[in-house]
Amino acid sequence: MQDNVLLVLPLPILTALLGGAIAILILRLDLGSRKATVLFAVLFALLSFSSLLVGLRFGYGIEQLVLIQRAVPLLVGPLLYLGFAAFVTPNERFTRAALLHIGVALAVIAIVLMARKPLYALDWVISASYVFYMIALWRLWRRGPDYLIHAYFDVAQKVSNWMLRGIIMLATILIVDTVIALDFMLNDGRNAKALISFASIPFIVILLGFIVVLPSMIAAPRAKVKTLIQGEQDDNAKLEQEARALLNTTQLYLEPDLSVQRLARRLHVPVRALSVAINQTQDMNVSQYVNQFRLEHAADLLRGTDESVAKVMAQSGFLTRSNFYREFQRIYGQTPAAYRQNK
Repeated sequence: MQDNVLLVLPLPILTALLGGAIAILILRLDLGSRKATVLFAVLFALLSFSSLLVGLRFGYGIEQLVLIQRAVPLLVGPLLYLGFAAFVTPNERFTRAALLHIGVALAVIAIVLMARKPLYALDWVISASYVFYMIALWRLWRRGPDYLIHAYFDVAQKVSNWMLRGIIMLATILIVDTVIALDFMLNDGRNAKALISFASIPFIVILLGFIVVLPSMIAAPRAKVKTLIQGEQDDNAKLEQEARALLNTTQLYLEPDLSVQRLARRLHVPVRALSVAINQTQDMNVSQYVNQFRLEHAADLLRGTDESVAKVMAQSGFLTRSNFYREFQRIYGQTPAAYRQNK
């Protein structure tokens, strides 16, 4: 009876169809970051493909694609994380992060596909990946909607809420996959088909909820008038100039514990407004922006004094040597000591 359950009720196939429909709908969303929209669409397309392979394997006995079916989940965590990170990370840093996260996952998948024997540790590697990205998403979520600088103001809170739901989704997939992996380990997978069928039901309900909600989000177009956009750009430029003047006048950047919240309070603006202004006008986050002032101060000290590099670092507002050297190298293309010698 269990062997026929997926043939009679091909729930993974239904899950795949719903996931594919959602991927198409997501492409029509406008949340503020096109990169995020594409990544979420790819994620649901991947989940759809994965469900299709599961249905073909356990419902119809097609085993030829089993290695692909087992390896594809390695991309779920990176795609979900990068989708939300696209709302937070400046463009130049995001490209490097995407190449790193996707590259590592693809490298592991390549190893799996080239292996002559099944890698029994793969399930636990996937589980570790889920845990890693749950923690990474949790850290993003804790920063709050004010840090979602690439999301439209009116959807930032919704994106933050969906981030938390993404964590729950990863946790749910982790539990289901762990139970199925244990069944294969202890019972040679005798209960796998029934477990997959039962696990598909809540996912189908969730996907149906997506199908209902997404059209209403698409149906709310953003009629942004050209003059309004220009006005927002002018406001961002003005706020950045005010932040620059405040930092130059008060030298707040020399305080190691300076936070974006404190800087925003001194400017009498919301944290999100300051973050958006810095990102849109300088293509960097507030931390990098403040570090530029610190680095200029450090460069002045290196040129004009004989203080040790460690003292220059401390007097410029940096807390750690690694951060100071990394940022100095990024801006000036050489170490502080080499900069002093070449002054």
